Amino acid sequence: MKAIRRTISWVAVGLLIASVVQELRKPADERTWHGTIASVFPYDLRVPTMDRVRDAFWNPNDPRVVVPTVFGVGWSVNVHALLARIGASE
Repeated sequence: MKAIRRTISWVAVGLLIASVVQELRKPADERTWHGTIASVFPYDLRVPTMDRVRDAFWNPNDPRVVVPTVFGVGWSVNVHALLARIGASE
């Protein structure tokens, strides 16, 4: 189990480095600091705002349960959509 956690950690670090490199390869005026790596792994390296945190973790307007993360590489859970899916929300 320890080896699996270590592997996941190394993959996460690699994806984070890849996202920074991807942004630094763009001209300075085209850097957005958010996007995807290999069209699969979302990243967002901008300073989180309360609006983006709320939209990721509690967004009644988004039916997706798994959404791009607020900061870093990967995904977050839209709790509102999750509760609606299991019938625990109004």
